[in-house]
Amino acid sequence: MFTGIVEELGEVVAVEDLGDAARFRLRGPVVTEEARHGDSIAVNGVCLTVVDVRNGEFAADVMAETLSRSSLGALAPGSRVNLERPMALGGRLGGHLVQGHVDGTGTVLDRKSAENWEIVTVSLPEHLTRYVVEKGSITVDGISLTVVDAGPDFFTVSLIPTTLALTTLGSKQPGDPVNLEVDVIAKYVERMLAAGAVGAAAAAQPGRTESEGVK
Repeated sequence: MFTGIVEELGEVVAVEDLGDAARFRLRGPVVTEEARHGDSIAVNGVCLTVVDVRNGEFAADVMAETLSRSSLGALAPGSRVNLERPMALGGRLGGHLVQGHVDGTGTVLDRKSAENWEIVTVSLPEHLTRYVVEKGSITVDGISLTVVDAGPDFFTVSLIPTTLALTTLGSKQPGDPVNLEVDVIAKYVERMLAAGAVGAAAAAQPGRTESEGVK
């Protein structure tokens, strides 16, 4: 579990093509400080398992499923990435609850500069629209952000100077892809409400008891 508060702006050192997968080596002295084999590190919002750690770098294997569902497949040596270690139980929850499980990808559509911040517009896949609300939380490339505007196929976020300076969003341009993760609590609530509606409908059918209807 993560919080969406980026700890370090890392760099892709190497990408090894494994056919239906890839092995990434990434530089991140902060996130690898106490990392061991089997630990998790979020890379642009994607939870990856550490398979090797040495000299401030770590390696992680990325499956075809992850490459196809996220923007990690577009990374190359020299690419900058947002890095975050899992949250520690008992620690402060600075952002919101983030799993590191990408729900889809969007594209930076526009960015407008203001005096002390920037407004960035990102496209929103249709299947994620219902989970994104004004003033709610969304994770963009692993960064916990507050939604300013929630449109039918886009959303906007306001970025402060710290976010612009310390994450990849400072250099993203219109047309660049980003990983999106919506609020997991919203997805659970939707599933539970749907199950309740199905159970209630089944229980209402003639000749069935309420207990039979909700099995």
